[in-house]
Amino acid sequence: MAHTALGGVIGVLWLVLPGVTADPEGYEVPVSVVGSAPAVSPASAAPVPSVVAAPEEGSSTGDLVLPLVVAGAAVAVAAYGYARRRRRAGTPTTPAALAPVARPTTPELDRQARKSLVAADDCVRTSREELGFVEGLHGSDAVAPFTEAVRYAEAELSAAFQLRQAYDDNPKDVSTATLDEIVARCVDAGRRLDAEAAGFDQLRALERDMSGALRHAEVRFRELTGRTSAAEATLTDLGERYAPTTSLLVAGQVEQAKDRLVFATTGLNRARQSADLAHLDRAVLQLRAAEGAIAQAEVFVDGVDRLASALAAAAQALPEALDEAEAAVVEARERLAEGTSEEVPVGALEGHVSRARAALAAVREEAAAGPYDPLEALHRVAVVSAPLGTVPGAVRLVARRATDAADGFVGTHRGAVGAEARTRLAEARRLLDRDPAEADAFARQARELAERDVRAHGNPYGGRPEHTNGVAGAVLGGILLGDLPDAAAEALTGGAPGSFGGPATRVRRGLASRRKNAP
Repeated sequence: MAHTALGGVIGVLWLVLPGVTADPEGYEVPVSVVGSAPAVSPASAAPVPSVVAAPEEGSSTGDLVLPLVVAGAAVAVAAYGYARRRRRAGTPTTPAALAPVARPTTPELDRQARKSLVAADDCVRTSREELGFVEGLHGSDAVAPFTEAVRYAEAELSAAFQLRQAYDDNPKDVSTATLDEIVARCVDAGRRLDAEAAGFDQLRALERDMSGALRHAEVRFRELTGRTSAAEATLTDLGERYAPTTSLLVAGQVEQAKDRLVFATTGLNRARQSADLAHLDRAVLQLRAAEGAIAQAEVFVDGVDRLASALAAAAQALPEALDEAEAAVVEARERLAEGTSEEVPVGALEGHVSRARAALAAVREEAAAGPYDPLEALHRVAVVSAPLGTVPGAVRLVARRATDAADGFVGTHRGAVGAEARTRLAEARRLLDRDPAEADAFARQARELAERDVRAHGNPYGGRPEHTNGVAGAVLGGILLGDLPDAAAEALTGGAPGSFGGPATRVRRGLASRRKNAP
């Protein structure tokens, strides 16, 4: 009925309106009708002679009909709209009527969660590194708001990693809402860093005067150059005092530290040259890239020094740990003899005791014969002690060393390391004080996964002499952002390095860098 009424009104309009809308010059003015194609403007339309005679002067026919037609049209349109609303209200909405927004599939959510974790972790690590340079120059009070922002982001990221670990442990038992929350927490962490990025830049004021920041970076560079030579001597000493396998995990770290320092040398030199030429935008990018390389070189050198300290502490703690473990063996054997083993089946306990006695005896023999690996010896003691219900206190030392080593590897290779290794590392940190034996296992797994990612990533610049300036290491370490070819091409001309801030800050600075470097 509504359709019929609307059609009738439109028909009346078609007959009546031409007479009341005739142009005084004798040409019709196009009239727009609801549902018709857009009207062509009079200026662009060719004039068409009117076939409707112009009304005589003083005629009132149009004046009487038009109000009635308009009123009728309004009623008809209202009836038509009301009928449609009633019909839609009484009919369930279907995809044909209103296409719903498609929810991402579980695999898509999973990929998004992984990407979000990696991006947020990279932003937190880079922000923390640049914050260290600014704090060294301006003091802790000046950077307090930014330190708080990094801590907030770290807390959100830690919660996201814990959710990811729970999902990985039981993907079928954990709802996909967990993946949504992972993404939300990563976004929140990034937004907090983005919110503070402008204030952080104002504090640094590099575009106005970067001389102080440049001098500070050069001082740290010179100090680190001396420490790198000392670390090389430390590695030689470790190889002589302990088993050859002791320093395998840090064997290449001195060379990698040198590689980062080569890149930092180039960056500092070019930053000073650009500043002298008043190319401050480019100088800022080059300085930030150099700072990132210096920070990572320091991680490599610290790793060697920490290993030396951990080995000395482990060698001192091993005798007491062996005594504790052997006392647990004696107690377990007494329970077996008395038949009071209730928590563990007799057969299983006998197996634990047998393995523990053999392992502990082997560790004692190796320690007496020397040279040996004190950290690995403590790890073996922990493994055989846990089933007996005791874990020597020194095991925390092993777990902390494994966690620090994994963290350093992930941080200096973050351009290639994925979400799985980072998740295991975060779980190791969380369990470090609660369950050191479990934390040690997660840290070792994180290191293995990270090394796998790096092997899969490879080195696209290997053997190419034009990239002996540390660019490959800078890309692998996440110092330079973007795809490998782009990062390499822009590295020496002011490519976009990481900086304080979240993902939005990275995108903004990356686009700005490309515009400035465009030919």
